[in-house]
Amino acid sequence: MAPRAIAVPLIDPGFPDLKSRIIERTGHFYYQDKDDLLWERVRKRLRATGLSGSTQYLSLLDDAISGPAEWGKLEAEITIGETFFFRYAEQFAALRETILPEIIDRKGGTQRLRIWSAGCSTGAEPYSLAVLVKEILGERLGTWRVSIVGTDINDSFLTLARQARFGKWALRSMPATERDRYFLDAGKDQWQVRPEFRSLVRFEKHNLLSLLDGTSPLELTDFDLILCRNVLIYFHPDTVVRIVEALRDRLTEGGWMLLGHAEPNPAFSALMQTLNLPGTVAYRPGAGTASSAAAVEPVSPVSQDWAPLLPPPKRIEPAKPRRLDLPATVPSQPQAPNSSQGPGSLLEEVRASANTGDFATADALCRRALIVEPLRAALHFYHGLILQGLRRPDEAEKSFLKSIYLDKSFAMAHYHLGLLLLAEGRSTPGRRALTNAARIAAAMPDDNLLDEADGLTAGDLRNLIRIHLEAATPPQRRS
Repeated sequence: MAPRAIAVPLIDPGFPDLKSRIIERTGHFYYQDKDDLLWERVRKRLRATGLSGSTQYLSLLDDAISGPAEWGKLEAEITIGETFFFRYAEQFAALRETILPEIIDRKGGTQRLRIWSAGCSTGAEPYSLAVLVKEILGERLGTWRVSIVGTDINDSFLTLARQARFGKWALRSMPATERDRYFLDAGKDQWQVRPEFRSLVRFEKHNLLSLLDGTSPLELTDFDLILCRNVLIYFHPDTVVRIVEALRDRLTEGGWMLLGHAEPNPAFSALMQTLNLPGTVAYRPGAGTASSAAAVEPVSPVSQDWAPLLPPPKRIEPAKPRRLDLPATVPSQPQAPNSSQGPGSLLEEVRASANTGDFATADALCRRALIVEPLRAALHFYHGLILQGLRRPDEAEKSFLKSIYLDKSFAMAHYHLGLLLLAEGRSTPGRRALTNAARIAAAMPDDNLLDEADGLTAGDLRNLIRIHLEAATPPQRRS
């Protein structure tokens, strides 16, 4: 049995003041009820600086000379940066088929296109946008002034974004043919964004809270499209509404805004016009009213011989790398992690390790974590995803089943089990697993955030399952 966690303020009385300052500066209200998780990140900076506690560390942050640099390192530590190319299929389908064609047709006179990816993490989103823009404009790109800016508060993420190198995990949703079209093989399972896409994107440091106090750079305005899809869930709900309103004011007349699956809010409808697109919602400046996108058809048809994320093919593949030369074995006697680590930090380490694309290391770490917490459903779930990355489907299936045994209402475990079984050609049990996931999601409110679902809501999952089930149903059985 894992040791009982001790409340962080009892360990370090100065922690509450430090926590308040962190949330005040970064807006990450996400950590308001996650002391253990924040403490694990703070402890890394305490060890790095050689300081004994939060009070001393807060003094360092307040230092006029050393403080700014240390704030940057702390912000890098506490920022969550999981991302991958063409994340959220429905939104990229809307961009490809409706939003970008409408903007390009409308701006044909000025031939000027400005896009902002706010909270861009390591750059997958703005580079994905560059791919879409280049593919849609084609030979016309040379006559257009295209500016795609990605911003983030995390200096480390921005450094990685500018390098434009990505591992297998970030490319997990991309077929090999498209990967080879958009990337150069950089060796060691790394892929470099091709120069023609890199040239369209630049990166800047930016704190979204600066939109609220008047310190945001003046050049961050007059955008045709703003995406803020991965970061608003970390802010207080009242702050979210104010940030979205500020972003709206930085759109051009007729501009578009996309927010994350987890971030729609009824208050947004009072701020902007809401457009219901297939599988997603978009926003435009104007009177707050909901409408369909029927009147916003693409004026010029877009070539369909390319599609970074089309609807699922007849044979549904789980996200997995196409070229893996990783060892198939794991240590026979994994050692348990340090007992001082809390349960939350163990799971976070497994997530972070998998996010690097080094599935062999993630596998070993997950096995060690399971020694400490053998009854934690989320660990078995992530082990299943990792084993999929290692192309060990039989073991992955067992891990998903263990996760479901421990938590029968774990919708994402049922969902990924279903995708795995369909990919293995086992249609009947695969459809059954997806149906189970849909039933679990149907018992929840549409806007309910699902555990371990990367911001998906119950409504989102039901829509995805419907698409997968339709794709997996033989044509003669459809009616």
